[in-house]
Amino acid sequence: MTEQLITEIQRKMLPYLNNEQLMHLRDAMAETLEGATITYDSGSIPADEADAVEAFITAKRIEGCSEKTLSYYRKTIEALIAGVGKAVRQITTDDLRRYLTNYQVQRRSSKVTIDNIRRILSSFFSWLEDEDFIVKSPVRRIHKVKTAKVVKDTYTDEVLELMRDNCTTARDLAMIDLLASSGMRVGELVTLNREDINFNERECVVIGKGNKERLVYFDARTKIHLQNYLEGRTDENPALFVSLKAPFDRLMIGGVETRLRELGKRLNIPKVHPHKFRRTLATTAIDKGMPIEQVQQLLGHQKIDTTMHYAMVKQQNVKLAHRKYIG
Repeated sequence: MTEQLITEIQRKMLPYLNNEQLMHLRDAMAETLEGATITYDSGSIPADEADAVEAFITAKRIEGCSEKTLSYYRKTIEALIAGVGKAVRQITTDDLRRYLTNYQVQRRSSKVTIDNIRRILSSFFSWLEDEDFIVKSPVRRIHKVKTAKVVKDTYTDEVLELMRDNCTTARDLAMIDLLASSGMRVGELVTLNREDINFNERECVVIGKGNKERLVYFDARTKIHLQNYLEGRTDENPALFVSLKAPFDRLMIGGVETRLRELGKRLNIPKVHPHKFRRTLATTAIDKGMPIEQVQQLLGHQKIDTTMHYAMVKQQNVKLAHRKYIG
């Protein structure tokens, strides 16, 4: 309780003292209160953990985070608070290390999952520090979890053609072509309406993460297959892609994923899913010499580091570049 009192006083003096003065204040209080017994009235201990989490979520919402991301943030932070069993201001670096270790052991989680949790907690406690809710983030001394770099698969030209040739509906063919040529996210695909498509310019506006609009482009083959699909439609639904049977509802993410997975099983193609089209486009663009900044713009990434994770440069191109510039 003494440590909690000292930390609370330190926090309240943050606007008025520099770091050195705060450390002197802490030492003086610790020395003065050594051996003292401090008690609070039952209603005096601040119970604002929920308020702190809510304020953080609100701040992230203003920054443009999607509701799906905000929900993940909230669940991760609330799980930590419940797991540690301490007030936010009392959580230490050792508490976090123990929590992350136990989480990994009990759930057999991958290092990627643990590092994702660490990043969320780092963002939360850094925000609390910036807002003078705590003196210092306990995540500062917990470093990035080293994870193995896995080169993820992309579709070959042959596999893409095989999928196109074996589509049984005009809708599926148009859907595959649009994913392959535009590199849009599946979440962006399912929110498109017919009127969003500019066939003359072969482009459309999608709503990406954080409700940010951006232009994406598609090729001539996609244009033809999209027009064929739309001309064959008899429903009045404004959605670009709808279910194959009445009442012809808007196709959702799960529907796209299921359809592609079934196509992959039928053709004996492993790991067929929407995101793989996006990764394939990024890799192809990089391999053909598109500047990484333009690939970043095409994919709608805020940070170029994210784009680099998508673009797996083929080893053959590295070999040719070595011969050209070095060998």
